[in-house]
Amino acid sequence: MNDLSDSVDGEPLPDAIVDAAILWAVKLNYNQASEHNQQSFEAWLSTDPLHAKAWQRIGLMQAEFSSLPEKLALQTLKKVDAKRQSTSLDRRQALKLLSVSGVFAMSGWLAHQHTPWQRLMADASTAIGEQRTLTLADGSVIQLNTDTAISTLLDATQRNIILHRGEILITTGSDDVSANKRPFWVQTPVGKLQALGTRFVVRLEQERALISVQQGAVELYPVNSNDSVVVAAGERRWLTINTAQDAANPGFEDDAWADGVIAGQNIRLADLLAELARYRHGVVQCDPRINDLRVSGTFHLKNTDQALQFLVQTQPIKISYRTRFWVSVSPS
Repeated sequence: MNDLSDSVDGEPLPDAIVDAAILWAVKLNYNQASEHNQQSFEAWLSTDPLHAKAWQRIGLMQAEFSSLPEKLALQTLKKVDAKRQSTSLDRRQALKLLSVSGVFAMSGWLAHQHTPWQRLMADASTAIGEQRTLTLADGSVIQLNTDTAISTLLDATQRNIILHRGEILITTGSDDVSANKRPFWVQTPVGKLQALGTRFVVRLEQERALISVQQGAVELYPVNSNDSVVVAAGERRWLTINTAQDAANPGFEDDAWADGVIAGQNIRLADLLAELARYRHGVVQCDPRINDLRVSGTFHLKNTDQALQFLVQTQPIKISYRTRFWVSVSPS
């Protein structure tokens, strides 16, 4: 089988065009489709004959491997992801391995549901419990929270971040390297947002994204709406494909995780446990009888077992470990 980056009709496909075609494949096949997305894709497709050739190659690969068993595909994804995590394997090499293995662009659930695929598509990612900080050429700082994957694109006209999964805290830079200050965009499956000189959090949760602004303002553009909403400092909104809605505060600071903690007052125990569970493998199960217990304090994320033991000492609860990956919290 030919690799995706092989020549088509004797003409090589540049890496940048291959990457763009891959991102379009994921965006159109695995996210909510919209008329705007379709029009943007068609414009991209028509601007360069190589774009159409790269897209044709993706179509051939989809047809060739549409019958590949899903279990085998997921096993291959995990192997390639592990190899990339443990070596200097870059995204282009990882995608080559996937194409040779017949996994590339096989089925929607792989791209949408499984972390290995999203990590391989990304320029930067974190595992569960890991956090990472990136500084871009424009001076922007992006902090990646647990289980997160992003792609970045800085060109002559724009600064663009694609959030594939997880949560990021962005502090936008002054963009002194550019003659003209370029707009700063964040793309999500449910819509895009433009930073208006700011510090803000974006967090993906199933069919929506939470946007919390600490400084400046952010303008939200739902995928299926022509209207936009400006979110000011101190405000938070849920962004969906159709609208932007007010989001109630659960009691903890949206950006405290960047300092390695969950910090807040009067937090529902069920909400706190759900948040701690994001930083550990396995399940943290809360008995419904204690869902609404209220707790306050600072809980360190590097040692979630220690945070759970602190709760036992301060609340009328007990913790049972069925295994190290299954924790049950119930009334004492």
